[in-house]
Amino acid sequence: MDDNGERAGSPAKSRRKDARRNQQTLLDAAAAVFVTSGVEAPVRDIAAKAGVGTGTIYRHFPTRADLVIAVYRHQVDACAEAGPALLAAGPTPHAALGRWVGLFVDFLVTKHGLAAAMQGDGAGFEALHAYFLDRLLPVCAELLDAATASGEVRSDLDAYQLLRGIGNLCIGADSDPRYDARRLVALLVAGLRDRTD
Repeated sequence: MDDNGERAGSPAKSRRKDARRNQQTLLDAAAAVFVTSGVEAPVRDIAAKAGVGTGTIYRHFPTRADLVIAVYRHQVDACAEAGPALLAAGPTPHAALGRWVGLFVDFLVTKHGLAAAMQGDGAGFEALHAYFLDRLLPVCAELLDAATASGEVRSDLDAYQLLRGIGNLCIGADSDPRYDARRLVALLVAGLRDRTD
């Protein structure tokens, strides 16, 4: 039995697990559609990508803002969870940091229209920004600290500065096809190797 007095294989527990899995499928589908079509993409496109009816999406996310926020949080969580896994599996801490920064850049340049979708809800946007920092700042710090401890990168930069610098390099990347934010961020990460002592 679990903490709710239900047997581990009970129908209620299975339904909750199925509901969570279905919600993750919806969020993955919505994120993919948002990347290609922006956050104003028709709900029917998201439903088709997820293989469900539009009613299923509205049951989970009554408004577009609810869906956009959920996708944003889902992507932040995925980026946060990737950090420790990359550090454990990477050949070096610097390589893990570079791979994680790549995922972070992908997240930043593909969240089309989030600010526009959240306009008028300053408190909601601030809450999302706080969530973003709470989840990603410690992961970046862990990766940066590991790379610094291994002697691979300079020690005069903190995680907040790095995240902020990457974020600034990504501004406008989705609106100018001539601008390659990924290349500039890769140069920034490579430059972390330069020692000043």
